[in-house]
Amino acid sequence: MNAHAMLVHHTRYRYDRPVHLGPQTIRLHPVPGCRNILSHDMDIAPQPCTRAWGQDTFGNRIARVTFPERVTHFDITIRLATDQTPINPFLFTLAPSARHWPAGGACDDPALAPYRLTANDGPDGAPTPLLDAFVREWRARLPCPTLDLLVELTRAIAARITYRIRPEAGVWSPEETLSHAAGSCRDTAWLLIAVLRRLGFAARFVSGYLFQPDLNAQGRLGCDLHAWAQAHVPGAGWIGLDTTSGLLAAQGHIPLAVATTPQQAAPVSGLLDRCVATFEAVMETVPLSPVADMASTPRRAIHPS
Repeated sequence: MNAHAMLVHHTRYRYDRPVHLGPQTIRLHPVPGCRNILSHDMDIAPQPCTRAWGQDTFGNRIARVTFPERVTHFDITIRLATDQTPINPFLFTLAPSARHWPAGGACDDPALAPYRLTANDGPDGAPTPLLDAFVREWRARLPCPTLDLLVELTRAIAARITYRIRPEAGVWSPEETLSHAAGSCRDTAWLLIAVLRRLGFAARFVSGYLFQPDLNAQGRLGCDLHAWAQAHVPGAGWIGLDTTSGLLAAQGHIPLAVATTPQQAAPVSGLLDRCVATFEAVMETVPLSPVADMASTPRRAIHPS
């Protein structure tokens, strides 16, 4: 499989009448420090529009786009070249004080405090008996090796919760995900974050791209919008944990936005007039080196899972 690949990601909104769009925030740029990025480019339509790059409070690279006139469509095209050479996701070293969990004062960095706050994990403030029982099950294993805990917990959620593509917007509460025993990538990532925070970890939500082999075309890469979690451990920093596969994040995981909650990491957010809107996402992965028998691989989605 060719290691270098170009992703072309089209996001298209269509409106049933001319509408006024408020400022739109786009979080489709790899986070600073993402090492396997070769190039990134973004086109916006229609024109004219104003685009300003900046960083949000989480350090994400974001674009703020404004339109001076009403529009009938809003298109974003991302071209992202990456190096998908396999890496070892365990290539980090934990601080000696954090090799067993709980790590005590080793994790008292005040900058991590927002990522430890437990949210209202039940729908509409309801009790969370399923989540409470799940957390008790894992708390009973403490103290234990930190890395073993993270790996086994991620695998356990992947095995317990059946992956489901949910085209509707929003994220289920951890209690809802446990009650359904199914959920999308964003639902299970949020469940893992809730459990990690109750176990004393700093944890955050990640929205990004996932490159992986295309099961329908041998030797080709596909790509989808994806969500996973990160836990912070002294010495290693943020460790990516994918509850869909039960694995640590590796070269195929390209983080675009990190945040304390899923809503703060949405790929696109902003206000618009009341209207009937349709949405389409189209992704193509194209090998960068000239290989005669490898064509582009189109993928269509109604909504990121």
